Amino acid sequence: MRTAGIERMSRSDETLFDAAVSAVAIVLLALMAYPLVFVVSASFSDPVKVIKGEVWLFPQGWTLEPYRLVFENDSIWSGFRNTLLYASVGTFTNVVLTIMAAYPLSRKDLPGRNFLMFIVVFTMFFNGGLIPTYLLVKGLGMVNTLWAMIVPTAIATYNLIVMRTYFQNSIPFEIQESAWMDGCSNIRLLISIVLPLSKPIIAVMVLFYVVGHWNGYFQALIYLQDRDLFPLQLILREILILNQSDDMGLGQIGMTERVMMAESIKYSVIIVSSIPVLILYPFIQKYFVQGVMIGSIKG
Repeated sequence: MRTAGIERMSRSDETLFDAAVSAVAIVLLALMAYPLVFVVSASFSDPVKVIKGEVWLFPQGWTLEPYRLVFENDSIWSGFRNTLLYASVGTFTNVVLTIMAAYPLSRKDLPGRNFLMFIVVFTMFFNGGLIPTYLLVKGLGMVNTLWAMIVPTAIATYNLIVMRTYFQNSIPFEIQESAWMDGCSNIRLLISIVLPLSKPIIAVMVLFYVVGHWNGYFQALIYLQDRDLFPLQLILREILILNQSDDMGLGQIGMTERVMMAESIKYSVIIVSSIPVLILYPFIQKYFVQGVMIGSIKG
């Protein structure tokens, strides 16, 4: 009887704990989701109602005028084009170089791999600084070019460590040994055996690098002077912070109307710039949790 009572109390405690966790999770979800919902609603609302604070959850005074102005702006389209170029070329370069560095470091037969990993980890805590990095990029002739957006961040140290850990812990070394016995070369082993078994971590790396390139603006702010090379986030920064509403075709209306329309344009630009990443995520979401959980266990 006493044992049965303890079991009932234990189950009751578990139910109460699960309910508390669910309640906290719902509150956190609401806190994180509301800003996104508000931005979407404000982008479709009358700017007068947005400024007055009448928009809370659903659009008020439905309008598509901010989106029309955004899509008619040449700077937005050039920013989209440049960001797509930087994200595609940069992500391909990032993933290839990360794989080429992580796989050898995961091999037990690599001489001095512990020393090499120490050097890699060392770069996470110490670097040359902004000015020496700029002077290096300038000395290599990459300032105001595509490569200034790609080469300085070609390999992320954290991503390298995660991928190396995945190769080391998730792909049995016996499989590699059997491939060598069958006469498989190192390149063939990597391409035909290791990479097909590494789809989860590769998907995670693609997501990390794509989001990094898509949201990046600091490198462009430092290395790019030609406005035709500006990525979307730098154009978005000008609209949100510098409030250059003249570039959005608002110079023909009064100051009050310009301020109100610029407010709606800010929200619509945020939505437009976020759509590509939101479209990408569902395709690799099934690999995301598996790749992060396995690759994040340091070994």
